[in-house]
Amino acid sequence: MKEFLLYCAGPITGVSYGESTDWREYVASKLPPHIKAISPMRGKKYLATEKNIKDSYEEYPLSCQKGITCRDRMDVMRCDMILVNFLGTNKISIGSVMEIAWADAWRKPIIVVMKKDNIHDHAMIREVSGFIVSNLDEAIAVAIAVLSPTL
Repeated sequence: MKEFLLYCAGPITGVSYGESTDWREYVASKLPPHIKAISPMRGKKYLATEKNIKDSYEEYPLSCQKGITCRDRMDVMRCDMILVNFLGTNKISIGSVMEIAWADAWRKPIIVVMKKDNIHDHAMIREVSGFIVSNLDEAIAVAIAVLSPTL
């Protein structure tokens, strides 16, 4: 069976390491074997003690501004779909919005997870998002339905 890649986008700057990885691990654990989750936090255990992740760490190649942009853009280009988790956000995630724009430019299906009145609830985000749901389990179900070759 063909393997599909699901890029897991969502706020990193301003949150703790656990807040940025726990939900991504949850999504990965719920996917069938033919769908693999891609996390922008992979290979970044050196940030494990961070309580408030900065937008970049120039001393680390994977976390410097060029490294983040290069790898995240490549991941969006190579994935089959992106899932963007905006639950609980209280400030705009510029990186996630860029990833949505890249995904739209490459015509990748976009699932956005957010509640009504989320700070990211904007006409352009709504327009390019193929699916907008209110929780991760709904998003996972959509991803599985879209990326599975059979019922």
